[in-house]
Amino acid sequence: MKPINDRVVVKPAPAEEKTAGGLYLPETAKEKPQRGEIIAVGPGKKDHNMTVQVGDIVLYGKYSGQEISYQGQDLLIMREDDILVVID
Repeated sequence: MKPINDRVVVKPAPAEEKTAGGLYLPETAKEKPQRGEIIAVGPGKKDHNMTVQVGDIVLYGKYSGQEISYQGQDLLIMREDDILVVID
């Protein structure tokens, strides 16, 4: 899969199954993950080079991106601008 322009493909981290206190969360109480790994990066726009690369772990907005299923994996396609921070 090769994204176009300033889009990236992100594999979301799995949702938390347990709270910090050790309680297990039911499926309905789990929040959407806001963290993931970039697995594909587009070439960027004419006057804008991409600042993220494949393998970066990123945080993104809660409702960012378009959810897709590709080869049995749940992925997100989003613009680079939807990424809030790269985690070192």
